[in-house]
Amino acid sequence: MSVTVCHYPSGASKWNPIEHRLFSQISRNWAGHPLRSLDTMLALIRGTTTTTRLQIKAILDTTVYAKGIKISLQDMAALNMRRRRLCPNLNYTIRPNKSGNS
Repeated sequence: MSVTVCHYPSGASKWNPIEHRLFSQISRNWAGHPLRSLDTMLALIRGTTTTTRLQIKAILDTTVYAKGIKISLQDMAALNMRRRRLCPNLNYTIRPNKSGNS
């Protein structure tokens, strides 16, 4: 399977059309409610819908992720990665290696 990744530049989440469209609805839904717990916050987010009936699913991810993991230059070089012409550091496609090894 090939995977194409397109990042938004740092600090540019306002360009994300989904986030932009939903955050105002979420803010309206929890207006006036004290956000005293994660359960309360998640329930208010889950209860948000739009006039076009778009529903939001929200879960609490309690996974502890390792920090500071570095990928070696050798591992990066082994990726079958093709950068896009437009913003190549933010847009690229990773394809399986022909040998089947990653």
